[in-house]
Amino acid sequence: MATVTYDKASRIYPGSERPAVNELNLEIGDGEFLVLVGPSGCGKSTSLRMLAGLEDVDRGRILINDKDVTHLPPKSRDIAMVFQNYALYPHMTVYENMAFALKLRKTPKSEIDTAVKEAARLLQLEEYLSRKPKALSGGQRQRVAMGRAIVRKPQVFLMDEPLSNLDAKLRVQTRSQIATLQATLGVTTVYVTHDQVEAMTMGHRVAVMLDGVLQQVDTPRALYDTPGNVFVAGFMGSPAMNIKTVPLNETGAHFGSLNLPLTREQVAAAQGGDGKVTIGFRPEAADVVGEAPDALAIKVDLVEDLGSDANVYGHADLPGGAERFVVRTERRNMPHMGETIFIKPQTNSLHVFNAGSGIRI
Repeated sequence: MATVTYDKASRIYPGSERPAVNELNLEIGDGEFLVLVGPSGCGKSTSLRMLAGLEDVDRGRILINDKDVTHLPPKSRDIAMVFQNYALYPHMTVYENMAFALKLRKTPKSEIDTAVKEAARLLQLEEYLSRKPKALSGGQRQRVAMGRAIVRKPQVFLMDEPLSNLDAKLRVQTRSQIATLQATLGVTTVYVTHDQVEAMTMGHRVAVMLDGVLQQVDTPRALYDTPGNVFVAGFMGSPAMNIKTVPLNETGAHFGSLNLPLTREQVAAAQGGDGKVTIGFRPEAADVVGEAPDALAIKVDLVEDLGSDANVYGHADLPGGAERFVVRTERRNMPHMGETIFIKPQTNSLHVFNAGSGIRI
């Protein structure tokens, strides 16, 4: 097990003026499961590959257990990587794939056998050891790729979107297996995904990136409850938070027919936003009420019946034009397409951001 430190680490690809990863500062604790998440092109996979030694570090440093590994080759870093496309040897059996790295180290056969069989037991692969990859399902191949990493007993596991090739049900099952396995082994793990549901359900902490810059790193619950800026607020959570920039007055935000009260401190901090403030509320933090002058009228465009509850998508006519909203309701009270419902955001669950900087107030 090990700690990992990114110390102002940057990667600038030749011919590009903007860094793919820009001065990343990040401390990953011993035995921690840290998830790097963000949209496509945000620099999360590049950050992982810099740690693996597969990408150069143009500025700054990367340390593993306080040892500077910035310019060490991958084989000298004592890490194991699980790729999106499995990267198994097709001519080898499952056993041979898992044993290959140990054979290269000239590990005694008895130790190899013990390590492979123990990893196969952990991953429920015992009955497949004699098969070749083409005779396995996608989920089984992914477990073999993980087994190959486990037998090496590295200081750090690196996982680059390992579940993206699996179907939805298998993805849910496998992500719980990975989280349980990491807790059992206690190995420091850096996991890259673009799926914020994976990030919320798997990581001890989550680091959110955008355009090569780390936006916020915290526990999943803290990111959901207190996002540090507008991007994090809109990215974390499914369906996404309702975020609108609306006129600001002395008492709060003028939200269509609603006047959402803000504290004096929030109103003061919102100054500099050109007379506006950005307000957000989660789909579950709005109440469907009867028709009232101080409620927001929403014309229903789509209803997602999820079984236990429902997501209602619609639009409201605000002074600047029609704006889309999503509200989560109980299934027994869900409206129909074309209906008009009235909602009130819960004032104690509002998220307030400066309209100019996008920073949380």
